[in-house]
Amino acid sequence: MDLFRCSALFTIAVASTSPVVANAAEEQDLFSLSFEDLLNVQVDIASKTNETLSSVPSTISVFSRKQIQALGVDNAYEVMNFVPGMQSTRGDWVGAVPKDHARGVYLDSGNVLVMINGERINESSFGKASVYLPYIPVEVIEKIEFIRGPGSALYGSNAFLGVMNIVTSKERNALQFVVGNNGRYGATGQINRIFSDNTRIFANFAYEQKDGESYPQGVKDPLEAIYLDAGIDYKKLQLRARYNETSLDEFLNLAGYSKQNQHNSDNTFVGIKYNWINNDKLKLDSSYSFTKHNISSAGLIATFDDIPDFLVGPAWQTTDSKFETELSYQFDNQWQLAAGIEYSEAKQTKAGVRTSYYDFDSEQIIIDPAFEQQGIVSVMDFPEFSSLKFTFETLSAYGQLKIPYSDALTLFIGARYDDVKDIDSKLSPRLAGVYKINSEHTVKLQYGESFRTPVTNELFSNDDVTIGNPSLRSESIKTTELVWHYKTSELQANAVLFYNELNDFINIEPTLSDDSLFTFTNSFNTQNSGIELDSTWQSSKDFSITGTYTQYFEDPINASFKRFASIISSYNLSDSWQVSLNLLWRDTVEVSSETGAHFKQSAYSLLGGSLKWQLNNNSQLMLKAENLLGKKYNAFDPRIDNGAVAGTTEELSLHYQFNF
Repeated sequence: MDLFRCSALFTIAVASTSPVVANAAEEQDLFSLSFEDLLNVQVDIASKTNETLSSVPSTISVFSRKQIQALGVDNAYEVMNFVPGMQSTRGDWVGAVPKDHARGVYLDSGNVLVMINGERINESSFGKASVYLPYIPVEVIEKIEFIRGPGSALYGSNAFLGVMNIVTSKERNALQFVVGNNGRYGATGQINRIFSDNTRIFANFAYEQKDGESYPQGVKDPLEAIYLDAGIDYKKLQLRARYNETSLDEFLNLAGYSKQNQHNSDNTFVGIKYNWINNDKLKLDSSYSFTKHNISSAGLIATFDDIPDFLVGPAWQTTDSKFETELSYQFDNQWQLAAGIEYSEAKQTKAGVRTSYYDFDSEQIIIDPAFEQQGIVSVMDFPEFSSLKFTFETLSAYGQLKIPYSDALTLFIGARYDDVKDIDSKLSPRLAGVYKINSEHTVKLQYGESFRTPVTNELFSNDDVTIGNPSLRSESIKTTELVWHYKTSELQANAVLFYNELNDFINIEPTLSDDSLFTFTNSFNTQNSGIELDSTWQSSKDFSITGTYTQYFEDPINASFKRFASIISSYNLSDSWQVSLNLLWRDTVEVSSETGAHFKQSAYSLLGGSLKWQLNNNSQLMLKAENLLGKKYNAFDPRIDNGAVAGTTEELSLHYQFNF
């Protein structure tokens, strides 16, 4: 490992002395996107109208494929660490699953909506997208768009503190192969074929396997992941399909480290979309999608001196069906309307248990040698989980007007209404004014409301860890933002002041009857605020640097980072060599629990980056590094006895790409 790390540092240090090889075509170059292109990148996630970063009525961060590759990261969730107001770390429930921190909130309950190509991943049992889809390889990604702040006015539940939309590749033909430390290897590919003006197909695939790093707790963090997506466009018809499967064993699961821990999840998605009308004024689409989520997991709960360990976890399946019709209309006075109606059905269809102790006669988990199962068994009809088989029916309607009030001022007015049968109904309005002072300065004043519907685990769980609360209400938030955007031919900068009013937040608390069990409550109303800064300076066509900084004015909800920052620099050493370095910085986290346990993680920095060598017009080599210096650190999670979850260690990998 030390040899691999030193080799990476040495290679980056001496790369500028390497000879120049044949020039690669600009289209193949990893950083060929000009600064002007970056400033004018099209964003439609935040308004469903085509906007740039200057005109969009939300706080937005966008990462192109080339920018993502330069970061040296492997998983889409890791890109969050370079977004102001967002972070991604490990934590319980399954420790190796990414956990979201957003605008001072780390409650691990699905407060960030994750989408792939505009289709939601968050589902109805746990709410967190990463539980069912924890690994999304960056090689298949073309772009990631982030909304920082509320998005429920367009996307409903879970678009609470942010939205991440991952756009996969549709126009590339390439193969990539990877080898790395910790027994890592894998392959990915993208295929695109145009058969006629009316017909095209595309597909992405990825396979990744890793033995994992060894940890002092006596476990590793292995990974095995498969990702596939494909699509057919024929005239006005679009067909889409996706499948992924991920295994994360051994590492922390349900607050216990054990080589016996198991976690496997998979998703299957199919969708169809038809364009009824598409002209200069009116566009009308209808779509149907179906997603099936499976999870099979078991974590260490208790160890004993005289009998085998006790492990337990879910064997659950949920499905999501959605019908949607949406339109956009351009009025003669240049006003634009975006509107839609949606019916969705989210259902938990299986609610079994995986356990190492079980009495099949009484249908109960009984920790006694007589009921030890010589391993982990799956019981698919577990009576105590029967209440989890619940169906959420939601009828939604939304609309938004874009009003060009003058050459300088554009107004956005919109709202979405969601009626969740037998649970709750919510109206989520949004208002925004975008004022262009001159060609360089733009200011925005934005207001939005969002919500998150409680999920079946919070409402009806009944296991050895949590007890559900069927009286829960939806969480809600009201957000006001003041944004300043500045751009020139060499520099762009953003400053965002935000203020949140958070109501009916759902948190875990010990039950009154047993301190070792947790339940869910609408435990508090609060406010938080902060400032988010980011800027990009391109001093020449060969060098650029981006910096971000986030400062919260109040302590985060559940201990998390109050301040954090990042720096990303990229330099073209020649026509064929490029080096990128990035640095993540996180402030101290210190907390004492009611049980007397004390957690402290001092401020730390993580170094990463990439080095690319363009071999010729069609192939390239890339060395990628995360946590290059091997920093040892912990993330905080309130459900761990001492609060400490081991952070990710160094990841070093060599990638070969061939374009065809």
